[in-house]
Amino acid sequence: MKKAILGLSSMLLAGSALAADYSDDIHKNDYSWSQFNLMYAVDELPGESTHDYLEMEFGGRSGIVDLYGFVDIFNVTSSEDSEKADSDKIFLKLSPRFSLDAITGNDLSFGAVQEVYLATLFTLDGGQDGVNNSYLGLGADVNVPWLGKVGMNVYALYDQSFGSRDGLNGYQFSMNWFKPFKFFEGGSFLSYQGYLDYQFGMDSDYVSATSGGATYQGLYWHSDQYSVGYGLKLYQDIYGIEDSEGFKSSGVSHYVAVTYKF
Repeated sequence: MKKAILGLSSMLLAGSALAADYSDDIHKNDYSWSQFNLMYAVDELPGESTHDYLEMEFGGRSGIVDLYGFVDIFNVTSSEDSEKADSDKIFLKLSPRFSLDAITGNDLSFGAVQEVYLATLFTLDGGQDGVNNSYLGLGADVNVPWLGKVGMNVYALYDQSFGSRDGLNGYQFSMNWFKPFKFFEGGSFLSYQGYLDYQFGMDSDYVSATSGGATYQGLYWHSDQYSVGYGLKLYQDIYGIEDSEGFKSSGVSHYVAVTYKF
């Protein structure tokens, strides 16, 4: 199979049982991957928007840095009929984590925790007065039964969004997973993959709900060059917006993805 998916799959599978060890070479576990995802969202919240978008997704490991990120481009055809026609076209998420095991040269694993990180996260959209969030906290790779290696992070949020915010705005717990569970002849496989983001302790001066979040539950078929998948996303008062009849922020949306891997 291609180097990118081999690197990702082998790191997730091999890493599920082993603690990190960087005492001899901090680059020995390096790998990288990138892919284009053509996505279609149905009733995406908040606001129940149905639309297509193009996503460039990437990640990997280089020395002390563990990186994940994506750039979404909405309404790529600039269609006036799109429900994103009057919205910002770009959304960026960048999540570098810095291994404290590799930085210190010590094995900081304990129990199910395989590796410990200084965790950061940045989210931006393309607007002058839109999303502008920075997160700082601690992260870990945790060995979870059946799922294997799961990334978990707890952050404090510094919020500069919408021109009216400038300060700490609560906390976020995040986790993500990628579990191949059914393999076929020729090397293709099915995976259960997704994430959970949950915010709490948000400032009531900024938001109408002080807690809320979302989880993505995906079932994907992967080959060496392509993947096709479906995701169910569950929301509760997403982004601190209290669900109401006038503006829906809790409920269910659906996603279909077709991916080309590099």
